[in-house]
Amino acid sequence: MPQLRLALAQVDPVVGDLAGNAELVVSWSRQAAARGAHVVAFPEMMLTGYPPEDLVLRESFIEASATLIESLATRLAAVGLGELAVIVGYLDRPSRIASIPVTRSGAAAHQLPCDAAAFLFRGHVVARYAKHHLPNYGVFDEFRYFSRGDQLPVVRHLGVDIAMTVCEDLWQDGGPLTAAGHATAGLVVNINGSPFERGKGDVRLRLAQRRAAEANATLAYVNMVGGQDELVFDGDSFVVTPAGQPLARAPRFEEGLVVVDLGLPAALDNRVGSVDVRDGTFMHIDRVDLRTAPLPHYDALPGGLAPALGPEAEVYGALVAATRDYVRKNGFTSVVLGLSGGIDSALVATIAVDALGAAAVHTVALPSRWSSEHSLADAAELARRQGTTHTVVHIADIVAAFERDVELHGLAAENLQARVRGTILMGLSNEHGHLVLTTGNKSELATGYSTLYGDSAGGFAPIKDVPKTLVWRLARWRNAQVTTGSEPPIPQNSVDKPPSAELRPDQLDSDSLPDYEVLDRVLEGYIEHDLGRDALVAAGHDPAVVDRVIRLVDGSEYKRRQYPPGPKISGRNFGRDRRLPITNRWREPSAGSGNPVRESEVPGYAERRLEA
Repeated sequence: MPQLRLALAQVDPVVGDLAGNAELVVSWSRQAAARGAHVVAFPEMMLTGYPPEDLVLRESFIEASATLIESLATRLAAVGLGELAVIVGYLDRPSRIASIPVTRSGAAAHQLPCDAAAFLFRGHVVARYAKHHLPNYGVFDEFRYFSRGDQLPVVRHLGVDIAMTVCEDLWQDGGPLTAAGHATAGLVVNINGSPFERGKGDVRLRLAQRRAAEANATLAYVNMVGGQDELVFDGDSFVVTPAGQPLARAPRFEEGLVVVDLGLPAALDNRVGSVDVRDGTFMHIDRVDLRTAPLPHYDALPGGLAPALGPEAEVYGALVAATRDYVRKNGFTSVVLGLSGGIDSALVATIAVDALGAAAVHTVALPSRWSSEHSLADAAELARRQGTTHTVVHIADIVAAFERDVELHGLAAENLQARVRGTILMGLSNEHGHLVLTTGNKSELATGYSTLYGDSAGGFAPIKDVPKTLVWRLARWRNAQVTTGSEPPIPQNSVDKPPSAELRPDQLDSDSLPDYEVLDRVLEGYIEHDLGRDALVAAGHDPAVVDRVIRLVDGSEYKRRQYPPGPKISGRNFGRDRRLPITNRWREPSAGSGNPVRESEVPGYAERRLEA
């Protein structure tokens, strides 16, 4: 049985930095060669970064990627890495990859580029593959950008037949994995830009085990790590046998190499031509023989399996990775945030310190006339424990100066305090070059419980997709990670006290919102699962609470559109996933009526929004 040593390069490219990403390929290829690898694979769209979105519609961008893949092959050989086979994702023109069909009407279909994988060896691009399945759901919009590939090149190397596939090719029935089975490939390398979602890791592994069995081939899955705007990639690269046995698995949210020795079936099949791949299409199998002899037998090294992460650990790892990369990749070296003494800002500060180090984190307490002494004390205590640069700016006189010249009452007067705080934080950002971190959570964002140009001001929102109840769980989990004898990073009082915006005397969140345990369950059904009013009531939720929550969510779309980006950790985040019109008169039908709910029929419908 032929052997080869496979390396999976779980790395963090930057969208648009083609030269920098090519340097990563060379650097990590060098490390793979130093560890004796014969083949190394990099993630989807490695050269361009992923997702490049509308950059792929620019001819200059396509040409830069297509040209760079050729020069990269030459360069790898020139620096002594020509004998290492390198599989790398990039963007290419259909004309360079045979058998690309017209996948939509109109001449423009021919011009769409391909999400491609290249096999580099001895200074040449010896095979090219174009992604066959193009996802068009959730955060993906690939039908807009790419032409579909219908050709599967099978590369014979070191006595083994190797097929390449790209990301979504694994997730859909039929297609390239079916073609690989027809071609009796011994190894299928699936390169990925697969964004993180809670619980997705085990789903991926089970799916890969099923696909490996279907293709009767060892399957290697390599994924990128790091943040890109609202997406965060968790790595979790692995190798599974046709029988479903995991041979190696990488740590999540960490750059590195997975190196594993594989014993694979000898390449004997030479069939080529068109095969039915059971997805309504045919794919053409081609063969590329590198004429490299099987390796002499050697003692194999074990791959190793990274320990699994628990539910809080994986979410926290995603938030830290996303924050670190958003700051770093956008050229910032420091961040600033308002520290209220409450749980949300405490968690955001902790994420920032874990991501960037305490020296890069500046916290500011902004007390008004209604701020409690314990809030100031809790903020100062967190700053002491974590070593942030902490400042106190009293805003009562600033708010009073506004009130002398502008007559504001009630909610408008309360929200003025939040807007003064936002102005000060943005001013500090301008003065010192800090990125402002926004501290609102998903429950608040869903219901409009935030102030435009106030607590919603900022450049990045680390917990934007984190419901309030999960905020508490993450804070408790992070506090539990400290070693014996060390102080937890978040003061217990910030975890335990009832949440309050402190914009009026004795104010609590529960004055305006249902209990968060109740609220988050309703929000999960309405936002994550698109359940209507009747379905939510049938699930056991109180009808009055359902009506109120729906009203708050539907009336706050305009505010969400103006909120900073933040990392997606759920199956349905605000922004890339959930897209609803701002101007919208649809109302969920009332139970059994089949008609939209009228404003007068919903208790409290006519009351003012939480913030105007």
